[in-house]
Amino acid sequence: MVCIYRDAYKTIKELSEEEMRLAGLRINPKTNIGSRTNYYKDIKIANLRRKNSTLKQVRGLPTEPRLSNFIWSPDQSSIAFTNTTSRGVELLVLDVRKGIVIKLTEANVNANLGDAINWYQDGKSLLVKLVPDDRKDITDSENVIPIGPRISSNDGKKAQNRTYQDLLKNRIDEHNFEQLALSEIYKVTLYGKKTLWQESGMYRSISFSPNGEFVMITTIQKPFSYLVPYYRFPSKTIIYTKSGDTVRTLIDVPLIEDLPKGFMAVRKGKRNFSWRNDKPASVYYSIALDEGDPENEVSFRDEIFQLDAPFQDTPISLIKTENRYYNILWCNDTVAVAKDYWWDNRNTKSYLFNPLKPSDEPQIISDRNYQDRYNDPGDFVEKRNKYGRYILAIEEGKTFLLGDGFTEKGQFPFLDQLNINTFKKQRLYESNYTDKMETLQRYDIGKDELLVRIQSPTDYPNYYFRYLGKNKLDQVTQFDNPFKGLENVYKDVIKYKREDGLDLSATLYLPAGYDQNRKERLPMIMWAYPREFKDKSSASQTTQNPNEFTYPFWGSPIYWLTKGYAILDGVSFPIVGIKDNEPNDDFRKQLVANAKAAIDAVDSMGFINREKVAIGGHSYGAFMVANLLSHSDLFAAGIARSGAYNRTLTPFGFQSEERNYWEAPDV
Repeated sequence: MVCIYRDAYKTIKELSEEEMRLAGLRINPKTNIGSRTNYYKDIKIANLRRKNSTLKQVRGLPTEPRLSNFIWSPDQSSIAFTNTTSRGVELLVLDVRKGIVIKLTEANVNANLGDAINWYQDGKSLLVKLVPDDRKDITDSENVIPIGPRISSNDGKKAQNRTYQDLLKNRIDEHNFEQLALSEIYKVTLYGKKTLWQESGMYRSISFSPNGEFVMITTIQKPFSYLVPYYRFPSKTIIYTKSGDTVRTLIDVPLIEDLPKGFMAVRKGKRNFSWRNDKPASVYYSIALDEGDPENEVSFRDEIFQLDAPFQDTPISLIKTENRYYNILWCNDTVAVAKDYWWDNRNTKSYLFNPLKPSDEPQIISDRNYQDRYNDPGDFVEKRNKYGRYILAIEEGKTFLLGDGFTEKGQFPFLDQLNINTFKKQRLYESNYTDKMETLQRYDIGKDELLVRIQSPTDYPNYYFRYLGKNKLDQVTQFDNPFKGLENVYKDVIKYKREDGLDLSATLYLPAGYDQNRKERLPMIMWAYPREFKDKSSASQTTQNPNEFTYPFWGSPIYWLTKGYAILDGVSFPIVGIKDNEPNDDFRKQLVANAKAAIDAVDSMGFINREKVAIGGHSYGAFMVANLLSHSDLFAAGIARSGAYNRTLTPFGFQSEERNYWEAPDV
C-alpha cells in the first residue's frame, strides 16, 4: 500500500503564482504545469500482506516536495511521478520494494497538456515530454505594442457553441499557447539516460499498446480557434513503433467549431480511438451513424470498429449501439461489454457481445435510467491481465458486480455474481451495517476477498480485507480522526416532502452539546446544488448516508457548527421536467418549493428560527442562491460562491440546458 499525503489547503505562496489562461487551460508558464494542480508532499509504504505492517517513510524525496502525476509501472514495481520546483517540473521514480526515490530528469518536463510520462512495457524506460531547448519566449501581453488588428472570419455556417472559459483572444495568446504546448518526446531510462524519440510538437495524448510494441499519439494542429478550447482544435492521431518510427496516420481531424445542437452531438467520422486492453495491439474506435446530429432519427447511433496491427487491413465492425457509445469493457476473444447513454431520456444500456462474431446480435444485460440509483446493478469487477491492463473479470462463465446499494431503507453495498449464459444473479455479499458506512472497493475472485472501507460519523475511514469464505474482517489501516472538535456534533439524514408530494432529503447537523429536549431555536445555514431530472422517481431518491464520516473539507459549511449554527447540507434541490417538458421550464417555482420544504421540515422539528436562515451554494449553486434571494423571502442572507448569473452571456446553453436563448425566451 502506498499512501500519499497533502495539505488540506493551498498556501498563499501557491495561490500567488503566475497563471496564464489559454484555450481552456490554466497554466503556470514558469513551471510548465497546470496552475490549479493539487500537490502531495509525502509518500509512505506498507506491505498489507504482512501482519502488523506499519507505514514506512520513503527515502530520497526532495526538500519541500510538490508531487503529482503518479503513474504505476506495468509490473507495479515502481511509481513514476513529477516534482514541481520554482524552475519547473522534474521526473522522479520510486522503487516500491526498496522505498527509494531517484530523480531522472532536470526540471524541464512539460506537463501543460498532461500525459507527460508513460511507461514502456518492460518497466525499464519511460516516454517523457520535455520542454524544447529552442522554445521561443512567452510574450507579455501587458507590455507589448499591437502589430495589427484581431481578425476573425465567418464562413456563414450555423455554429452553436456553449460559452467556454479561458479561450484564446488574439495572436499573442496563439503564440503563447503554441510555445507552452510544444514538447519534445524523450526516452528516459531508469538510469537517467535520455534519447530523443520525437521532434517538437504539440502532443496532446500518448498511449502504448498493451504489448508495448506501438505508441498512439495525438497532436494538436493549426489553425487555432477563438471560439472553442484546445481539445476541439485540429488534431492528428498517428501510430508509431516503440522505437519512434511512423506506422500509420489513423485520422486527421479538422477544427471542430460547428457541431449540431444538443449534448449528444458529436463530430462526423472516426472518433474515440483506444487500445483493446485484452489484445496485444488492436485499436478500436466509433463512428456516428446519425452523422453526429441527435435530431436525426436512426435505429443505431454509433458503430464500433476494430483495426489490428499492423493497421493496414480493412477495419472490422464489432457492434452498433442504440444510444451514444460510452465505453467498452474487454474480457477475451469472445466476451466484451459495451455501454451507451442518451442524455435526453437519461437512458443507458449495457450490451454483452462476442467480438469474434460481430454478426451475432448483442444481448442487452441492462436497460435503465442512469439517474435511478435504487436500481443501479453496479459496476463490473475488473482484473489486471498479463499486459498490466484492466479487463472484465470472469470465472467459469460468471462475472461480478460491485454496487453502491442505495435503497429506500438506506445504503447497503453489495457484491453480485452474474451468469453471462443465463443472466441469473446471485448475491454473494451485502453490507448490513446500520451504524457504519461500508464501501466495497475491490474484489479478488481467486482469494474470494473484498477490499472495503468502513467509517462512521466519528470514525475516520479505514481499509479492511473482508474474507467472504471465512466471514473474517482484517483491518489494514489505522487512520485516526483528525477532527476531534466535531466528534460530538449531532448528525442525521432527514426526509420530508415538497408541496407537490416529491420526496426530498438532507443531512442535518446540530452543534455539539445541543439540547434536543430544550430545543433552542438556532440560526441555520443551508447548502445545496440544483440537479435536473426527467422523472419524479429518480428525483426523490436519497443517496446520503448518515453514517458517513463528518469531514470538513475546504468548501464545507459545517465549520459553522462551532459558532452555534444548525447546518442543513446536501439539501435535495431536484428540478424535474417530465417527458417533453424541460426542467428549466419552471426552474424558479421548483427552486422555491425545494427551499420552503427544507425550512419547513427543520422548523417543524423545533430546531431553528426560520427568520434566520441563510442559503449557500457554489457555481450553479451560486446561481441558485441569487434566484432564491430574488424570487422568495425565505432567507435572511445568501452565500453565492463563484457563480455565473447573467444567462444572456451563455446564450447557447448552460449547465444541463440544451436549448439556446431564443428557443425559450419566456424561461
